[in-house]
Amino acid sequence: MQAARNRKLILRLILTLFVLICGITVVSAQQKAKGNEAKGRYYFKQTCKECHTKSAEGGEVTPISKIQSQWTRYFASGKHNKGTELLIKHLTAEQLRDVETFLVAHAADSPHPETCGK
Repeated sequence: MQAARNRKLILRLILTLFVLICGITVVSAQQKAKGNEAKGRYYFKQTCKECHTKSAEGGEVTPISKIQSQWTRYFASGKHNKGTELLIKHLTAEQLRDVETFLVAHAADSPHPETCGK
């Protein structure tokens, strides 16, 4: 009888911890600073498009070149030019956050995919 109570107590404790951990994870994800989409569009066109059009050195890149998770992983890596240089070389951290927000919001699998003025 006592063993059954102990098992129930342990299961309740595990369930409570699981719910608590899930809640913390959701709050942490929501706290990630989101950039300004309009500024991101501007920085992308002003800084990135010079090298990322069809005939340019870096090849054509638009928001729909990747899906949302691919853009997120790209910015999380912090690398550019096939991993040979840091993204921060081209834009500040705040500007990069803005560009990421713009690209993710208009990625191929987003509700509003966009080419960004081909």
